[in-house]
Amino acid sequence: MNTVKTGMLLAGLMALFGVVGYMLGGATGMMIALGLGLATNLFAYWNSDRLALAAHHAIEVDERTAPELVHMVGDLARNANLPMPRVYIIENPQPNAFATGRNPENAAVAATTGLLDMLSHDEIAGVMAHELAHIKNRDTLIMTVSATIAGAIATLAQFGFLFGGRGDDRPNPIVMLATILIAPFAAMIIQMAISRSREYDADRMGAEICGQPLSLASALAKIAGGVAHVPNMDAERHPATAPLFIINPLSGHGMDNLFSTHPATENRIAALHALAQEMGAAPQPGFFVQSSSSPWGQPPRRGPWG
Repeated sequence: MNTVKTGMLLAGLMALFGVVGYMLGGATGMMIALGLGLATNLFAYWNSDRLALAAHHAIEVDERTAPELVHMVGDLARNANLPMPRVYIIENPQPNAFATGRNPENAAVAATTGLLDMLSHDEIAGVMAHELAHIKNRDTLIMTVSATIAGAIATLAQFGFLFGGRGDDRPNPIVMLATILIAPFAAMIIQMAISRSREYDADRMGAEICGQPLSLASALAKIAGGVAHVPNMDAERHPATAPLFIINPLSGHGMDNLFSTHPATENRIAALHALAQEMGAAPQPGFFVQSSSSPWGQPPRRGPWG
């Protein structure tokens, strides 16, 4: 059901993009809008992972630089029947993590140093399993496309007057003003609805991948508490990446956080507790078990980690 809902919401976002172009510039504006949408989506499809990782200064790690984390992700990826994703560490005190990539073969997972410092081994496994669930469900591509279209709609609306005032296609000024004011908020609402609809699925699948829904529930509670007290300045500068994170990284001080990108954390935790009861609360077959005492690893030559 969530897959159908996401498809409908994405279709609504694309339709809104076309309507904005038409309302601001008639047939000409619609063609410009569709051309812009096609170009931005093609660019995002091929480059979204690199853009998201670069925006947060993520550093790729391997078995030499972060053996414990890489081994954990590898074991969880095998449990999920996924190719091994690239693994990154972000030097940031806010506990958080995200996944990106256009498909499972070109995917990456990233965890902040704040998350690795704050969470237990099993809780980190739950978070990584959640991110792998997003990769398995191809949510990373869906969220990148929705963020790109939403951003393009906002840009199109802001510069809407550039498409107006040409011949018979000139729209009513009142309609133009209403479109410029309303369209970005409508796009934001649709984008946030897409994100919220996917998080519950990723929580459930992630809990099944690692076998311990209560570990993921505990991780969500700790991350939410950390996010509330530790700002993420890179996320504030790049708010379009917020839906990628396991918990919304934005502080809420600006308009970019007017609508929540994620379901209420307490509701997600309650759903995981219910799943734990279904699973018998005990670790299930396939649960990742720590196999060495190696440290999580460090991004090379970065601050206190280097």
